[in-house]
Amino acid sequence: MVDRIGDSLDRALEQAFTRPAPKSAQAQMKYLVKQLKTTKQVAQLLGISQRTVERYVAGTLKRPRQALRQRIDREVKKRWQPQVRARAKKKAATTDGLVVSTRARFGFTAAPGTTDDARIRDITQALPPEFAARLFTARDQGATEHQLQQIAAEGLAQMYFRANNTRAHGLGVEFTDVEQIEIEL
Repeated sequence: MVDRIGDSLDRALEQAFTRPAPKSAQAQMKYLVKQLKTTKQVAQLLGISQRTVERYVAGTLKRPRQALRQRIDREVKKRWQPQVRARAKKKAATTDGLVVSTRARFGFTAAPGTTDDARIRDITQALPPEFAARLFTARDQGATEHQLQQIAAEGLAQMYFRANNTRAHGLGVEFTDVEQIEIEL
C-alpha cells in the first residue's frame, strides 16, 4: 500500500523549508555524508556500494538511475532543515491545525436502523491542532497508513460530518479507498 497520508504530511512539511534542498547528485551525496558521517553509512542507507557513494561525492558519477534518485531525494528531504520542520510541526499542532483535501470513499452509520452506503466524496476540511498533533506524533512513531487513515477519519468525521460535534452525535464514519489526499499546513 502506498504511504499516502504519511507522504502528504512530509510534502506539507517541505513547504515550510526556507531554502531549497540540494538538487544535484553530488551535492545530495555530500550532504548525506555530512549528516551520516561516513560514506559507508550512506551506502548502507541507500543500498549501494561505498565506492559508488565515493564516486558521486567526487563527481565522477553524476546521474543515478531513477530508483536510486528517488531514494536519495527522500533521504535528503527527510534530513533537510530539521529545525524548520520541527517549528512547522509545532505550529500546526498547537495553533494552526492543518487542511485535508481528499477524494475517498466515505460511508457512515447513524442511529440504529439507519445507514448511508459508502460513496466517493471530495472533501476539503480544516482540522484543529489536536488532529495535527495526533497525525504527526503517530507518523513519528512509525504508524501504519491504516492508523493514519483512522486519525484523519476521526478528524473529518468530527469537523465535516458532525460539524465540530454540534450535530449528528454518534455518527460513525468509514474512510476507505483513498484515491488522493493532500495535506497543507
